[in-house]
Amino acid sequence: MQSRPDQNEFIVLVNQHRGMLYKVCNLYCSSEYDKQDLFQEIVIQLWKAYPRFRGDSKFGTWLYRIALNTAISDLRKQKKHIQSVEPDQLPTEIQDIQYNKDKEEKLQQLYRAIHQLPEIERGIVMLYLEDKSYDEMEEILGINQNNLRVKMNRIKEKLRKLTKVVEHGFG
Repeated sequence: MQSRPDQNEFIVLVNQHRGMLYKVCNLYCSSEYDKQDLFQEIVIQLWKAYPRFRGDSKFGTWLYRIALNTAISDLRKQKKHIQSVEPDQLPTEIQDIQYNKDKEEKLQQLYRAIHQLPEIERGIVMLYLEDKSYDEMEEILGINQNNLRVKMNRIKEKLRKLTKVVEHGFG
């Protein structure tokens, strides 16, 4: 018989990583409504998977994997709403995303450029911006480090071009 997951521990861990969840939502959604929906869907998926978290990797690494997979799956399905079936007793004490308008304005140009990237490249950029090592990125994404380094160089060049286009009003 599987033991019931510790809800308080889960809430603390997810609240500690809310910033990362916010970044995932911002990278994969453009409207506030869609960001909120994706955030809630990620929390649901994390809660469903939490009883199987064995601690073989860091909690943050595991959380990234679930969040990215949820965001990419959601995007691929073009599904913009939460499933009506939720797990029993989903924790409600997890704080909602708090948007810092000043900071968000500064990031919007970069996010607009990132939104133009393919979904896997968005995930690579997010992990890079989170200062994840190539070892961690390989573990999360399942892409070997040499390929990640090549992809990252290509992505940086794409973003340089895209942000220049946006700066000059052509985007």
